[in-house]
Amino acid sequence: MSEDIVKDANGARLSDGDSVTLIKDLKVKGSGGVTLKRGTLVKKIRLTGDPDEIEANVEKVRGLVLRTEFVKKA
Repeated sequence: MSEDIVKDANGARLSDGDSVTLIKDLKVKGSGGVTLKRGTLVKKIRLTGDPDEIEANVEKVRGLVLRTEFVKKA
């Protein structure tokens, strides 16, 4: 499998273990109404096979998949 380059909303390259910050309030589907606020720091991201998505754990939600268009590298 060829390694795809994963970039955040500003074009910075992301890799496993990076920290990112949300640039928009996001409602999390299937979580009982949890909303992640803009500016939330998400640590230790994991890359998926899709260059448009990353996986992360935040305080209330585990195994969350985030679109890279809504994050910037911290």
